[in-house]
Amino acid sequence: MCRDVFTKKTFDYGASWRIMRPESVTDQIYIKANRIRSLQVKGESLVGEGIIPEFIGIVNYGIMGLIQLKYGHSENVDMSPEQVVSLYDQYVSETLALLEKKNHDYDEAWRLMRVSSYVDLILMKINRTKQIEDHEGKTLISEGVDANYMDMINYSLFALIKLVCESE
Repeated sequence: MCRDVFTKKTFDYGASWRIMRPESVTDQIYIKANRIRSLQVKGESLVGEGIIPEFIGIVNYGIMGLIQLKYGHSENVDMSPEQVVSLYDQYVSETLALLEKKNHDYDEAWRLMRVSSYVDLILMKINRTKQIEDHEGKTLISEGVDANYMDMINYSLFALIKLVCESE
């Protein structure tokens, strides 16, 4: 689902997001996570869109963030849709490999968690990421921005699995 949305939006808009600095990507993820939390608390959406598209957005912005960390922002669209989708697939593979390792070590604890907890963890990771960004990427002992993006992507994937697969 996430790749399908990403690919279609890349066709519609190209890689227009390449102009964004990583800090702006982090803020976009914040907007999505905050909206999910708001909808969970309020119990209704006046716009008519639910939380599933927002989790998809977090996955896709997380991948964009990883690309921006590696290649930096650009003043114009400097990648073809094919290049962008290829990079998307590469970073999804790396992120899923991390998910599999952590899933092994944590013994699939995510399956017993609530979707609301994933949102809270994503918001915490956003705050950590903003702090690291404010320190120009320097940490004393903590993982970097890339690891936080990967965790946000994986929490969103867990939520999507619970919301989509368990409702079928």
